[in-house]
Amino acid sequence: MRRALVLVLAVSLAGCGASGGDGGDDPIRIGQIVSLTGNYSPLGTENQKSVALAVDKINAAGGLGGRSIELTVRDDKSLPDQSVLAFNELKEDSDAIIGSPFSNSALATIPLVDREEIPYVSLTPADEQINPIHPYVFVVPATSATYAEAALKYYQASKITKLAVAYDTKSSYAVAGAKGLQAKAQQYGVTLGPVEEFQTTATEFGAVFTHVRASDAQALMFWGTGAPGVAFTKQYAAQGLDIPLMLTGSQASKLFLDPAGPAAEGVQIASSVGVVGSYLPAGELKTAVDELTTSFQAAHGYPPPQFAQDGYSGVKLLAAAIEKAGGTDRVKVRDALESLTLTTPNGTYAYSATDHSGLTTDFISINTIEGGKFVPTEFSRAAFS
Repeated sequence: MRRALVLVLAVSLAGCGASGGDGGDDPIRIGQIVSLTGNYSPLGTENQKSVALAVDKINAAGGLGGRSIELTVRDDKSLPDQSVLAFNELKEDSDAIIGSPFSNSALATIPLVDREEIPYVSLTPADEQINPIHPYVFVVPATSATYAEAALKYYQASKITKLAVAYDTKSSYAVAGAKGLQAKAQQYGVTLGPVEEFQTTATEFGAVFTHVRASDAQALMFWGTGAPGVAFTKQYAAQGLDIPLMLTGSQASKLFLDPAGPAAEGVQIASSVGVVGSYLPAGELKTAVDELTTSFQAAHGYPPPQFAQDGYSGVKLLAAAIEKAGGTDRVKVRDALESLTLTTPNGTYAYSATDHSGLTTDFISINTIEGGKFVPTEFSRAAFS
């Protein structure tokens, strides 16, 4: 059992009640639904490591208001129905729940969150979670639409006016990203085309590259998660296309870099600023990033990827809300989240009654892979200063 994680496989506390009162000296019970197996395990395993790390640090410092955190982990196996099952197992004995990194799992779970009225901090960026607002749902990663707008700002600054897009039609995250591009492309002087569709199980993308090559596109943006991103990048390199390729935060990890290998050199990746924290100027944000980076590197031997930024930030946000609420009453914690402003490794969140995502494009960095590492573009470096 990992030292950093208090893994509670069965919790049965008399009188704990679903309403979630202050709890006295009882532990604060946080449930985590995470993809530890299946297609989204590269995301989920990093989420879980950083959530455990954050919980361990809080407990080592005396907990929250003198109460330790107990973390109960359930694997959704990268399947929406398993996320629903996990939520139903956790809901009675949890003061709050940290949700799956898989967008389809999160979306399947949200109707239950609405019904149970339990604070739910989601580690997936799909826009449908917060548009429309679900009172108890708060998103940690920048949403797909925010990533899309950050990319468009970069393309506008780079004088790219024609953009090809490839996206996974079976991923809510990817679909939302494509929709985000379509909604705001004109605003940034960008025309989309060709727009190519694929599914999560796709392994061959020759037709996509043929269509892109025959077009006048000046850049190509890929929206997908897991194995397709690696296959797409390798085939892009083999095709010898002379237009830049950009991928999103789903690939901001050594779990993409390692299997993609040399094919990833020169590819652009949009990510949380925390992924390139060493390039940030001194200040509150860099301090927050360094806190995670130092601890994560010491525990796991490599820098924290995008998914670790999300997990760690999620715990920090939830802990700040519990402290602000003065306990674990679910309504008070929800209200505290909705009025919370907090700087984490992902950036400075400013949740409100009309914004349950909290992050803006200011906290997304457009990077280039150089020597197997993420290096911010001049565009993003200028934004940091």
